[in-house]
Amino acid sequence: MSRQIYNRTIKIDGIDIFYREAGDRKYPSLLLLHGFPTSSVAFKNLMIAMSDQYHLVAPDYPGFGFSEFPVPDTFDYTFGNLSVLINKLTEAIDLNKYFIYLHDYGAPIGLQLCINHPEKIAGIIVQSGNAHREGMGPEWDEYIDYWYNPTAEKKKKLIKFLSVEGIKNQYFGGLPKETLSRVSPEFWMLDWEFLKRPGNIEKQFELNCDFKTHLEMFPVYQAYFREHQPPALVIWGKYEIFFSVKEVPCYKQDLPNAQIHILDGGHDVLDTHFDEVLTLIRNFVKFLS
Repeated sequence: MSRQIYNRTIKIDGIDIFYREAGDRKYPSLLLLHGFPTSSVAFKNLMIAMSDQYHLVAPDYPGFGFSEFPVPDTFDYTFGNLSVLINKLTEAIDLNKYFIYLHDYGAPIGLQLCINHPEKIAGIIVQSGNAHREGMGPEWDEYIDYWYNPTAEKKKKLIKFLSVEGIKNQYFGGLPKETLSRVSPEFWMLDWEFLKRPGNIEKQFELNCDFKTHLEMFPVYQAYFREHQPPALVIWGKYEIFFSVKEVPCYKQDLPNAQIHILDGGHDVLDTHFDEVLTLIRNFVKFLS
């Protein structure tokens, strides 16, 4: 059985979108939506491991990874527009039913796919992807204040997360020393090479500010959960410093049958706890397929 990953590019609305694809289409499909600051490269190991029995597609958003940047001036850099773009990609490659993997930024993009196209969703896999206010702890207070009351002074302080140290912190922040050796050292370097392209820092800050829209849509996502009851697997790191672990039990409020797992990792448990995450996903998808 082939485990080959194919690296493809397709033009959607005039923008070149890069995506990785593996596995036979006769198998259940997974749409893998990456978070900040990474790209589809975060899913390479998962794709290789699962492609014997599943079909997997992992796109890069514009401004991330190998997808086109800069984007045309006519493209408004919002999670809503990225969601529309990804949906058009799934239609272009005839991906009509899939399990959807939501990590970090993948949540505001993927959850809009869920509410707009519930018939396409076979189940949701959440890795540090929030849909409740409880997941946004005090570390978000300054950002939320800026979204509603922006000033140049506030921006100068907050935009610092788009820096070398900010990107490294996405991978190493909060982790205990014994876990640090599990973090792939090349990931943050690759991320930074893409993110520092001329004009991208401003676009990335613009996109981060659109998290305001994501926050305001929490009640819509929760109504989707209650109405459609998608099968759900929720995986979190107890050392996660960006989305509070208090978010995790909130999924049970609207999805009482959701599988909940808190691992001894941080923001990227797929990298630091690969075997555990792989087993959880395989068992989840296998049971529903």
